[in-house]
This record gives sequence, C-alpha cells and structure tokens, in this order.
Amino acid sequence: MAARYGSDLVVDLLRAIGVEHVAINPGATFRGLHDSLVNYGERRPEHLLTTHEEIAVAMAHGYAKAKGRPMAAVVHDIVGLQHASMAIFNAFCDRAPILVLGASGPMDATKRRPWIDWIHTALVQGNQVRDYVKLDDQPASIAAIPEALLRAWRVARTEPQGPVYVCLDAALQEQSLDRSIPLPDPSRFQPPAPPHADPRAIDQAAQRLVDARFPLIVVESLGRRPEATATLCRLAERLAAPMIDLAAESQGRPSVPSRHPLDMTGARHEVVADADVVLALDVTSFLAALGETDRSTREVRLLNESARVIAISLDDYAFRSWAHTFQSLAPVDLPIAADAALALPALLTAVEDRLVHDTRAAERRARAERIAGRHAAIHAEWEAAVTLERASKPLAPAVLAAEIWNAIKDEDWVLANGTGKGWARRLWDWQPARSYGGSGGAGLGYGLPAALGVTLAHRASSKVCVNLQADGDLLYVVSGFYTAAHHQLPLLTVTFNNRSYGNDEEHQDAVAKARGRPVENKVVGIRIDDPAPDFAKIAQGFGVHAEGPIDSAEAVGPALRRALRVVKEGRPALVDVLTRV
Repeated sequence: MAARYGSDLVVDLLRAIGVEHVAINPGATFRGLHDSLVNYGERRPEHLLTTHEEIAVAMAHGYAKAKGRPMAAVVHDIVGLQHASMAIFNAFCDRAPILVLGASGPMDATKRRPWIDWIHTALVQGNQVRDYVKLDDQPASIAAIPEALLRAWRVARTEPQGPVYVCLDAALQEQSLDRSIPLPDPSRFQPPAPPHADPRAIDQAAQRLVDARFPLIVVESLGRRPEATATLCRLAERLAAPMIDLAAESQGRPSVPSRHPLDMTGARHEVVADADVVLALDVTSFLAALGETDRSTREVRLLNESARVIAISLDDYAFRSWAHTFQSLAPVDLPIAADAALALPALLTAVEDRLVHDTRAAERRARAERIAGRHAAIHAEWEAAVTLERASKPLAPAVLAAEIWNAIKDEDWVLANGTGKGWARRLWDWQPARSYGGSGGAGLGYGLPAALGVTLAHRASSKVCVNLQADGDLLYVVSGFYTAAHHQLPLLTVTFNNRSYGNDEEHQDAVAKARGRPVENKVVGIRIDDPAPDFAKIAQGFGVHAEGPIDSAEAVGPALRRALRVVKEGRPALVDVLTRV
C-alpha cells in the first residue's frame, strides 16, 4: 500500500466538503500540500496558479459571491499571509466566505532548517489576521486536522458569512500517516439556518409601514441573496414606497433593478427628505443612507431627522473592535436582528394582510404614479447626458458605459466588477442577479482577480463576464492577466483609464479650495501619466488579447465587438479606454 501523508488527508477533506478550486501562489511551506494536490489528488480540486497571494484570495472572494459557496486560497507562511491580508480584509468587510489555508515552518524547533524555517514560523500565525477573520486555527497534530477544517468550513458559511484561516504546520503536512484517519461525514457539519425575525417585531414593522404617510425602503447588501429581489419589489409596490440602493454609491451588493419604476436611487436626497418611515434592509451605513457629507470638512448633515427607522440585519452579530466596519451609531426605532432576505416574505405577508381593508389605496396609487414619473424623468436626463457628451475626448464615463451596454445587451451578461462610475447602473438594464458589486473593504487590487473568480464560477456557462476596471486598482494586480490567460478564463475587461487616482484628486481639490491654495496642484503625486502605463501592451505580454488606449467613441464599439468575439471563444480580452477623471 502506498504511503499517505498529512497533506493527502487535507486533500481528501477538501474533496469531501466540495471544494472544487484552490488558488495558489507557490510557497515552500506548503510544498507537501502542493504535491498532494497535484499527485495524490490528481488535480482535484483544480489548482489555479496566481502570481501573488492577494490575487489568490481576491479570486476566491469573487468566486464566493458568484457561486454562493467558498473556494480555497493557499498562502505561504508569514510573508504570503502578509501579502494576502488586504484581500482577506476586503472579504471580511464584504462578508464573503473564503477558506484561506496557510502554512508555517515546523512548530517543533528541532525540525527547522537554519534561518528560513525560523523566520517563517510565528506564535501563532493567525494573530496576523485574527481581527478580520471569523475563525483562525492551527491544528497541532494530523488527527486534529479534520476537526479544524470542518469547523472552519462551517463557520465561514454561517451567517453573517466571512473568511476563515487554517494554518497547516509544514512538518504535519509532510508527516506520513501511521494509521488510517476516518473522514467525517460533512453532511453532519452544515451551518445552522440563519436567524429569522421575531414575529411580533415583524407585525410592528408592517403596521408602521402601512400607517406611514411616505414610507421609504433603503437597501445596502440585500443582494447577497438575489432571490430576495422579487419580494423586495413586491413589498415596495404594495406600499408604493420608493427604493434606494446604496450599492450604487458604496461597496455593497446590488439589490434593486434600476428600471423598476419605484427605484429612486438617483434621487436619494429627495425621497429621504420626504420619508416619515424608513425600512433599512442590510444597511450598515445609516449616515450614508440618510445624510450627505461635506467633502472638505467631513461633516455629515442628516437630510431628515424626524423619520422613524426600522432596521433588519445581522450587523450586531458581525462586530470586531479592531476595524470599525460597524459604522456610526445611528438611532433605530425598531431594530430586528435577522437575515433580511428571510424576513422579507413574512413582512410582505404581514403588510398585505393589513392592506386587505385598505382605505388609502387611491393615495398609494397616486404616490406610485408620481414616483414612476420622477423615475422616468431622471433616466431621460441620464440618456441626454450621454448624447451631450458623445463627442468629448477623453471619453466621458457615461459614454463608455453606454458603448459597453450596446455591445453586450443582447448577450447573457454578468457584471463581475465595477459600475463605470455609476453609469452602468444608470444606463443598463441593471439586475442584481447579474451584478456583484465592489470589494466591501474598498481596498485597491480587488477588481481584476475578483472578476476572474466570478468568471471561474461561470466558466461552464455561456455567460459573458464583464469587468469595468479602474486603472489605479488594476496597477496593483496587473499580473492577474497571467492567471486569466494561463487558465483560459474568458473575462472581458474594459479599463476606465483616467490616468489618475481620481478619488484622491477630488479630495485634493476639496482641500485646496477650502484652504485657498492652488487647485491646479491637485494632480501632483496623483496623476499616472509620466509615463502613462500601456495596459494593452502589459496584457499582451501575459498572453491576453488587448487593444488600446482608445480615446474616441467611434473606435470603442468595434474594439469591444472584436474583444467580445475573443471572449466567446473562451479566452480573456482587454479594451483600454481613456476617460475623463
């Protein structure tokens, strides 16, 4: 009988729990696991080569959002975990379940090689990310590995979800098994059902919404469960309540179809000011929802201080003290701790029960008509902006978003990353089930690798995956194009290339104006134009079909159509387009 090793057991466990893919940047501390994946496991799970640990974890992040279950990323001891830490933080903020596997030099000091194994060993390694993972573990024996992995797998998928980290001692990976270790039945270690709402609280919420003069629904990350969209829209229709999707302005998960007549995301200030009752679903940043921020002073002014707030979320279960991801403490009149997507059907039923004898039906119909009229007017203004800007050079983001939509609108498309400065949501037939939002933690370097993870999740389908890529974000992870080409991941990337860290340029503009200093200096240390990176050549160097830079609307359409043909053949493509800041 052939010898088996600790790392072989890890591969058996990954298969048993259904992990289909493992993203890796090679590292000596997990050489045992690497061998097991390639030789013992016969490349099941599939082994995906990345050139940086941040890319590996961000790829797993995008995959988890698209597939609804985790894949694994393996990172090399202390240094690899340091590289991966930004991407792990993004996943924590975005509540994306990822199984991060690490490794260390032997904890048994007598088995360490001089120098390298000592500097690659920490007490304990999970300290480095403990403040922003749901669980870290470091099993001390081969027999302890199954429990550690099963617990991590369960915890990652328990709501609110998030990344977990399991460190595998290099010596344990390479230790031969002196006896057979039985594999537990994974079906007996599933995550618990998410929390449901207190029925009494649902009844109170329904009554307040039905009695409201002008109810408003605000959502931030309800789109983690796209199936909730239909119920959300039905509730809004029954109440004649406008909807605001904060994901249009933040890093949340899209939740509201942009062409629904009650979508008033583009007129947030108006409807917030009018509301007397606000239903907040999976909202963390209440001040972003109900206020406006002075960019120069950082002060927040509430648009409405009298509205009563009903909040349904699991935010109070997700606190960490180190990173203040919990946002400002805002007054809430009826807090309900529950999975908002699961609470919605019960809330809709309770509302409809109260509307059976509705005496204000005409009032609600009139309100819905007014909102729909305003919705149509806003969309007409956005379409007019595209016409007005079409001849400008560099391209306005609105024009580029419109050109991309013209190229993909008849395809079975998925927006893997980005919003094109918000214009994709304004101009496309925006569907939450087709859009995955940003990083959650707003860390640069997320876009391309996460989009590759989304593409991996949809690889067996005919979907066209699109990445609306910011240039500054791309510079962190350009080598992600190697993974795209090497593994033939058919992602269409379009860069919104303004040759600047545009958000910082706006901040410097605000500070200079507030201090009475030269505004023209806002570009110093921010513009990326001396020299300007040639993203097309960079991508071509990694084996990706690429065109650009393009600076006119007339040239964009043909380039997109050529790139789309390449993607539909099963290969990645890039179109680099110069846009305004």
